[in-house]
Amino acid sequence: MSQTPLLECVPNFSEGRNERVLLAIRTAIENVQEVKLINVHADGDHNRSVFTMLGSPAPLKEAAFQATRTAASLIDLPNHEGCHPRIGATDVIPFIPVRNASMQDAVNLAIDTGFRIATELSIPVYLYGQATRNPFHRKLVNLRRGGYENLQYRIDTEPDMLPDFGPVQVGTAGATVVGARDYLIAFNVFLKSDDLALSKQIAKQVRESSGGLPGVQALGMIVKNMAQVSMNLTDFKKTSLMTLFEAVKTAAEQHNTAVNYSELVGCLPQAAIENIDVETLQLIDFSPDRILETHFPTFDCVNG
Repeated sequence: MSQTPLLECVPNFSEGRNERVLLAIRTAIENVQEVKLINVHADGDHNRSVFTMLGSPAPLKEAAFQATRTAASLIDLPNHEGCHPRIGATDVIPFIPVRNASMQDAVNLAIDTGFRIATELSIPVYLYGQATRNPFHRKLVNLRRGGYENLQYRIDTEPDMLPDFGPVQVGTAGATVVGARDYLIAFNVFLKSDDLALSKQIAKQVRESSGGLPGVQALGMIVKNMAQVSMNLTDFKKTSLMTLFEAVKTAAEQHNTAVNYSELVGCLPQAAIENIDVETLQLIDFSPDRILETHFPTFDCVNG
């Protein structure tokens, strides 16, 4: 088995509708050798896409930069609309250690990538998660408050909103948040309802910050004309996917509605889905290639 460090990178772009832009970003990533793009999730209502890629440090860093440069040239945030919070064309770039890699490796990648984006593309960059230098930047919610539309004002008036790297003037590509973190599972549950207030109420009920489940972040929104509980599970060892799903399902039933279906955004580690029946989760479009470990043999062949 290869001992080469293997990391995951999951850049989020503020585009989920324009196929030409999505193809250009995909091409920028796929043109970097020894990086494997394993999943692309695009959502028109969110107007956002999530690209999941695996690679060793140097190629992964190059792919993240090239994708960011492409997005900056094609995405015009002043004319962007979508229901997901965002401050940048390339909104966030997390690096995650997967195999033979430490969190410090991920932090080093985040710092190097963030500095290059700021220097070569003149985009304000914030370091978040484990790569944080300013404690206020650790959580994305602190940086995204008010969105792109209020970003320049916040930079001008809030000392904690000064970028870690790059200019203090915001252009059409906005700012990019780069960091290092552990696994995060993006999991959305659609309800048999179009009640926005209900989705927000259930989101509040399950998220940790409101007294809900450990390691759960949640928002309520309308997607595909359905109420959606959009969630990030930051620690599947504390709260399993099944526990989270059952909590949303129970809450929905208490409000005289039901779950329509659920979806996984991107990929997840094998341990997060072990001993869980995906049919019970009402997951759509799930297949073995959504499990990170199924892609490891590619890198054993390349680097072994």
